[in-house]
Amino acid sequence: MKVAVTGAAGFVGRELMKQLREARSVGRGERLTEAFAGADAVVHLAGIIHECGANTFQRAHVEMTRAVIEAAKAAGVRRYLHMSALGTWSGARSRYHQTKWAAEELVRQSGLAWTIFRPSIIYGPEDKSVNVLVKTLRRLPFAVVLGDGTGKIQPVSVSNVARAFASALTNDATIGKAYDLCGPAAFTWNELYDKLSAMHGLRRPKLHLPLGVARLLAAVMEQVLTQPPFNRDQLLMVSEDNVGDPLPAEWELGVVRESFEAGVSR
Repeated sequence: MKVAVTGAAGFVGRELMKQLREARSVGRGERLTEAFAGADAVVHLAGIIHECGANTFQRAHVEMTRAVIEAAKAAGVRRYLHMSALGTWSGARSRYHQTKWAAEELVRQSGLAWTIFRPSIIYGPEDKSVNVLVKTLRRLPFAVVLGDGTGKIQPVSVSNVARAFASALTNDATIGKAYDLCGPAAFTWNELYDKLSAMHGLRRPKLHLPLGVARLLAAVMEQVLTQPPFNRDQLLMVSEDNVGDPLPAEWELGVVRESFEAGVSR
């Protein structure tokens, strides 16, 4: 099977390319229809986690998805796999999740043989989430926690995310379905910091930054930094539980049941 992958240079994309035998990265500047020519399937991974200038969530998630779908259909590609995000739903508060939902709606209405994946926070050797937190814990005498830290999360390994995509390509039973990709157990942000500190032999008291103060800081950083450490949209997300059901992906896609501690250690 020949597969065209958008976002193949990204964190998940690089892992997926390792796991696929015949995959082709769609590079910047390529005409999508030409890039998809001869492909049996398209995997759309491209997306952003923060906005920068004209590169908005609307453009990166919605308009790009529309362009990929149209190009796939023009190239005669039937199979389409889509990267969404855990916490995406019709009533989402954050613009990130709102645009991810709008993109999902385009996929569902596309007429293609689609499968949607909604991964949680993804960790791995090159991630920019858990690794950043560990570096911060090592540098500071305390752990800075946004809000009260009671929101729940279910991080998932990049290898499991890529495994789900690769497995779905040859499993027609996944067509027309959306899968949560998340770890087997949910825990709070406070517990995440405790786990990471323990794994690295650190003892770090928590400094909780009230969300009101964090919003003011985020508003300023969004104006002066191209990549702020957090933004107001992310503050909406950390104040909510971000959990899902890992069982369908385990049963139908061969995703490995693995605790957060075991995955990070590996």
